Amino acid sequence: LTCRGLVSSASRPREDSWLKSLFVRKVDPRKDAHSNLLAKRETSSLYKLQIHNVKPECLDAYNKLCQEVLPKIHEEKHYPCALVGTWNTWYGEQDQAVHLWRYEGGYPALNEVMSKLRQNKEFTEFRKERGNMLLSRKNQLLLEFSFWNEPVPREGPNIYELRSYQLRPGTMIEWGNYWARAIRFRQDNNEAVGGFFSQIGQLYMVHHLWAYKDLQTREDIRNAAWHKPGWDELVYYTVPLIQEMESRIMIPLKISPLQ
Repeated sequence: LTCRGLVSSASRPREDSWLKSLFVRKVDPRKDAHSNLLAKRETSSLYKLQIHNVKPECLDAYNKLCQEVLPKIHEEKHYPCALVGTWNTWYGEQDQAVHLWRYEGGYPALNEVMSKLRQNKEFTEFRKERGNMLLSRKNQLLLEFSFWNEPVPREGPNIYELRSYQLRPGTMIEWGNYWARAIRFRQDNNEAVGGFFSQIGQLYMVHHLWAYKDLQTREDIRNAAWHKPGWDELVYYTVPLIQEMESRIMIPLKISPLQ
């Protein structure tokens, strides 16, 4: 009986925490589509994440070509899109380029841009030349979480970390509810750049984008989060929602608005 009492009292804080977690949820997954519940309502921005695996011997030429052509698309006023950031992966999968675009106006804006680019001879030639340099490519269409910062241009130098999570199907609402609280622990040093979830492409994917001065600063900031009351509990409840996760450390190209 004594042992049973000790076990019961020791487990009670964890049980209490679990019970509390049930009452802090802010969205009901039964009431609407996940995209409507979790995405920013004040904007209709759609994001496209492009990941290109480049032939190792072509990376320099690929970067040069992108730096010549991509700013022209970004600067054209009749294209309702903006280049948010463009990087090379430094640690993670090598010889990789990552581009993030914003389409202001959602799917109609995306369709408008794609239609105009198909008629743009310079862009057609760019894609043909670029294709000869690639091993593979993939993209995803994303929405941004309502509780994350809007990704805006920032001065450098910075390194960027793209943390990608493959969630278990059916857990996106839980993830959003936990991270709506967790993000408060990670804003002291202005490291939070943006948070997104997939709509088309690989589904139940979450991407968190962070900026740091260097790798040591990243380590210090991440370690400091564990000293804040409540962070450990949020990690405890979000880890079981994950099937796979990946971290990329990225270096911005000269044309990237995120430096």
